[in-house]
Amino acid sequence: MLKILLIEDDSLIREELKTLLSNQGYQVSGVTDFRDVPRQVREASPDLILLDISLPGQDGYQVCTAVRSFSAVPILFLTGRDTAMDELQALTLGGDDYVSKPYNIPVLLARIGALLRRGAAAAAAAGTRSCPMEHRGVRLDTVTGTLTKDGKSVELTKTELKIMYLLFLHPGEIVPRADIIEYLWDNEIHTDDNTLSVNVMRLREKLRALGENDFIQTRRGMGYQCEN
Repeated sequence: MLKILLIEDDSLIREELKTLLSNQGYQVSGVTDFRDVPRQVREASPDLILLDISLPGQDGYQVCTAVRSFSAVPILFLTGRDTAMDELQALTLGGDDYVSKPYNIPVLLARIGALLRRGAAAAAAAGTRSCPMEHRGVRLDTVTGTLTKDGKSVELTKTELKIMYLLFLHPGEIVPRADIIEYLWDNEIHTDDNTLSVNVMRLREKLRALGENDFIQTRRGMGYQCEN
């Protein structure tokens, strides 16, 4: 049974979500003590996190950053803050999706299902390529979800892992944006095209940390390419 962790300080919303998701067949738990949320994430080892931004103590952005330091678990921000800057910051810090309150239940369930399928697909991809893949001295380990070069390593989110996996499968080739979007999200729900751009931007930042400044090239009007 897939496990979902609710990080939401409003007890009414937390219980509503717990009932909704339990009825969908998920194993659901909720954080009620917000003094050390990252530790509780480690202990719960969830398959998906629903994360509010406005929390006591650390806000959702800080929690997301802390979780990303040790886990690639999918994170869906579910919050009453609905500005474009809030969404951009959430995605830039490592969130995989963003839904504003009040949420539409069918849409929320569809997005949760899509994130969980992406996680399963990444795990399946890891199973088909259990050995690290390598291009230009950069190694992609699909089992641990990391990129490594010259002894330095960075951890990827599940979405970033799938993007890199697809690019590594086609080294030197242009991979169309439409193909990447379909691979990531199966065209089941509408996704802002900016979401892909944000994920590529985060990947480039992580590659720069490994000393690779031009590993992913944008081919305007076509897609992305890992140059030879």
